[in-house]
Amino acid sequence: MKIMITAQEAMERGIWLELMQLFGLHEEDTISPGEQFILTEEQAIRLELIRT
Repeated sequence: MKIMITAQEAMERGIWLELMQLFGLHEEDTISPGEQFILTEEQAIRLELIRT
């Protein structure tokens, strides 16, 4: 299963910093609010977006 989340959604859910770490992003990287990230099921569970 793949889960998609935008940068804006991640910020709203308070998981932006964790998402940045998962994707190797840095604070100086330019990311638009609408940029989409595709998470694996394991990543989504780790970020508490879904439960098993």
